[in-house]
Amino acid sequence: MSTPRLETGHPWRENIEAMTMAIVVALLLKVFIVEAYKIPSGSMQPTLIGIDEPGTLIEDRILVDKLSLVFRDPKRWEIVVFRYPLDRSKTFVKRIVGMPGEHFKIELGDLWQRETETDRWKVLRRPRAVQRSAWKRLGRGEPDEPGWSTTSAGWSVAGDTITAAGTGRAGFRPGRGSIMDTYDDGYPEAILALGAIPRVHQGSGMNPVGDLRIEGTIRAGEGCEALLLELTEGGRSYVFRIPGPAADSSEAPTIRLSEGSFRPSETAGAESPYHLPAERGARFAAQNLDDLLELEIDGEVVCSLEVPPGVDQTSSVSLEVHGEGAELEDLLVSRDIFYTSDRAKVWQTRVPEESYFVLGDNTQSSADSREWSLMSYRVEDPESGQSRLLRAGHERENGNPYIDAGHPEGPLLWVRDEWGERYSFPLRDAPRVKTENAPFVPRDLILGRAVAVFWPVTPWHGVYRFGWVR
Repeated sequence: MSTPRLETGHPWRENIEAMTMAIVVALLLKVFIVEAYKIPSGSMQPTLIGIDEPGTLIEDRILVDKLSLVFRDPKRWEIVVFRYPLDRSKTFVKRIVGMPGEHFKIELGDLWQRETETDRWKVLRRPRAVQRSAWKRLGRGEPDEPGWSTTSAGWSVAGDTITAAGTGRAGFRPGRGSIMDTYDDGYPEAILALGAIPRVHQGSGMNPVGDLRIEGTIRAGEGCEALLLELTEGGRSYVFRIPGPAADSSEAPTIRLSEGSFRPSETAGAESPYHLPAERGARFAAQNLDDLLELEIDGEVVCSLEVPPGVDQTSSVSLEVHGEGAELEDLLVSRDIFYTSDRAKVWQTRVPEESYFVLGDNTQSSADSREWSLMSYRVEDPESGQSRLLRAGHERENGNPYIDAGHPEGPLLWVRDEWGERYSFPLRDAPRVKTENAPFVPRDLILGRAVAVFWPVTPWHGVYRFGWVR
């Protein structure tokens, strides 16, 4: 009796089947669940970075979750990948700021919303996790242009550390005027050191910014009476006071708004007394953001105060120590995004149903949606002899439409329509019919939401880009 043989099949066939299944699974993941995208431009910097300068190439790779938006609609503040409505052959990455059906406004560098025309405008405030990525850290200074400076006796400054021996005061960038919306604010120091970010940029430093934050760590001496942090906005002074170890036992942290003779002073205080611990570090932060003042101690908001919108946003940052003295470390000053445009400082619209309004975090270098427009041209089909309407999207940098004035047969109009198809016509045969604003992203063009940066890693540049996208 013969022994049965086990049929092993053909190894090459098994390998092909395994490879085919791997490809199918990868395609299913790409189409329906998750996909990687590259950030080639600076429109979302510094949240997402894309730099392509000579000698420096840093292009964030992000993972995009496609599955969750199958079961729900996008939310405000999410960073989404979508097909560009004016040229659907391209994909863009922006942050959702305007929701379907609402009235939306950009004014004083901030975002505003209301449900109907009769409602009052409300400033839009980001969730704290999102705001952490929106703060743009200001440079800590250079030898010939220091960040912090003081003339107080016994005080010394070394980078982001101030040693205060006795009562005195220090200012951030004194003598330079208001803090402005400078283009390179917010970039990691390792990237700034590469020299790839232009110091002079079109639109840089044109607007004073009043939405500021100062934070750091203080080690107060036994005789320290108080730490005072002051932010100014126009003619207003916002003073955040934290009692020191030598303060009266009943004192609590306070915020005080002063506006000279224009209005009475206003003060808000914490619910419970608090004193800085002696000789032990305590983390603090004070901020003016979206017309809300907040004072934080060890990561907790201890008091807050609503303020009216500031039309004059010229600003400054300073601090004082009263009493024996203290050491302040890791001092950091940041500004908020100041939303602006080449066209107008005030802009408002109503977002259509099933559509969204999006903006880039780098407002000075972003083809933001309020600047999108569709231009319609009446062109003649040479084959049929009939005319038709061709719609082409306006792009600020890439030139669509583009007129080739040096063409041998006369000026030639090159356009790329909203589906990405390219056409060319003699300019005389393609009159423009109209131009219409097209600042919205329809729901069906949104592909997914950005969830994480997973690349690049360039240790020779000191750049490591890993983390969740907020």
